[in-house]
Amino acid sequence: MSSTVYSRPSKLPGGAGERRLPPRLMRSFTGKIEPKKLGLGLLAGGCLALLTYVSLAKLFAIYSPVFASTANTSGLLQNAPPGSSSAPQKEAVPPLEDTTFAGRKNDDPADPVDFPEEGPAVAVTEEPGLPEALVSKKEKEAALPSEPNPSEKDQDKSIGDAKMACDENGVDEGFPYARPAVCELSGDIRVSPKQKTMYLVNPSGAAAGFDEKGEKKLRPYARNDDFLLPAVVEVTVKSLPSAEAAPQCTKRHRVPAVVFSVAGYTDNFFHDNTDVMIPLFLTAGHLKGEVQLLITNYKPWWVQKYTPLLSKLSNYPVINFDEDAGVHCFTQGFLGMYRDRDLILSQHPTRNPRNVTMLDYNRFVRAAYGLRREQPAVLGEEPGMRPQMLIISRSGTRKLLNLDEVAAAATALGFNVTVAEAGADVPAFAALVNSADVLLAVHGAGLTNQIFLPTNAVVLQIVPWGNMNWQATNFFGQPARDMQLRYLEYFVDEEETSLKDKYPKDHVVFKDPKALHTQGWQVLAETIMKQDVQVNLTRFQPFLLQAIDKLQE
Repeated sequence: MSSTVYSRPSKLPGGAGERRLPPRLMRSFTGKIEPKKLGLGLLAGGCLALLTYVSLAKLFAIYSPVFASTANTSGLLQNAPPGSSSAPQKEAVPPLEDTTFAGRKNDDPADPVDFPEEGPAVAVTEEPGLPEALVSKKEKEAALPSEPNPSEKDQDKSIGDAKMACDENGVDEGFPYARPAVCELSGDIRVSPKQKTMYLVNPSGAAAGFDEKGEKKLRPYARNDDFLLPAVVEVTVKSLPSAEAAPQCTKRHRVPAVVFSVAGYTDNFFHDNTDVMIPLFLTAGHLKGEVQLLITNYKPWWVQKYTPLLSKLSNYPVINFDEDAGVHCFTQGFLGMYRDRDLILSQHPTRNPRNVTMLDYNRFVRAAYGLRREQPAVLGEEPGMRPQMLIISRSGTRKLLNLDEVAAAATALGFNVTVAEAGADVPAFAALVNSADVLLAVHGAGLTNQIFLPTNAVVLQIVPWGNMNWQATNFFGQPARDMQLRYLEYFVDEEETSLKDKYPKDHVVFKDPKALHTQGWQVLAETIMKQDVQVNLTRFQPFLLQAIDKLQE
């Protein structure tokens, strides 16, 4: 159509036989038109042309999803099937997880990588209100299934060959607790929590380590304890000959996966660290948050309790492996976790190739809980300043019976003394420990809280009667030194233990306590571990003075 705004008449107004004005007269005539009125006329004409175009364009325009209705656009953005459909379309491959926002927190209101589970194929819809007769044959052909787009093909090529390597050598000379197996996978990995299975697409058969059924079964708890493992969910790695034989992905992830259990002895602070958090740090700490955690034997209260540490290790919400119904696809994953000697970390070619140390772990937990105190008080730096001592009390076994007298003796020597028992509020107790210069406790899980101390703080462990040298050193003494803490230990004698009121002097608990250790943990737990202590203040006071001396080093 033509527009009177932009067309120029071939003749000036007037009759057909009217004389044409010479150029000079024409310029004189047009010069009399005011520029302001000319501009308004041009604007009004342009608006009229635009309205005319819009009113007629929809009838003849080819449909495009860019200009779809609000309802249809919403369906496309949500990767969900629209309300109406024509011909079916090939099932869309779930988009890869967005990892460009590495600092995303778990409580963000919108997670751009959360896609719905696999459902009906997305179909092409027609423009609402567009007559059927006006849908061209070409448009109907476009709605038929198509080949995967180039990005999908490139994505499949970039996955790489299937591999599985399992570390099953749990033997460690000098350490009585065997380590569990852990497997590392790469390739096309499809995790189905509902099936308790990790499918590994292995068309070439290059990935080894499977049984005659093409399976590998593990219980992914980081302590190889025959008493505990039956209660740990068993997860199967299954080798498949092709991608078509595997369940379809409902969500793709660009980051590795770690599948592990929080069963066993968890909710004991020592085991929360030795059996979960330290192995998880050893396995995934180097990934700097770019890892997806999948937890089986899921305990909501446990996950809530340790959210600061889990959030520090992963930028993504934890997946409940016991309830999630999706199929999560990865190109790298771990089933189980690497572990070392409880609170001791040593360099090892497979389980600790990056030489992660307990000092690294100490710094990690302090950062996770926002503990900014990095050094203890320097005595004499400020007039009248008194060092802070925290005594961790116990309400069960191995109580310090004369705790009040010990606190009074420490106060007399110049300490500000706080007595507290560790509880469920880990962040609050972590801040309390970090404020201390000296930590004093009887051997037990409470000493695990030394992981929150500032570097060069002092740890004083009271070791109960009963040949507890090995436990004192390996559970708390060596870890303290590895975290660059100044370590002291006080060994209780047979006159300072409550066992003297329970057993005669000629009992094996006094004559040969080492023999009890050879009879297993249950015997030890019912004898030596069930004692309280009452230290001799005359013997104990020099150790308090040594703590002061170490703060001055």
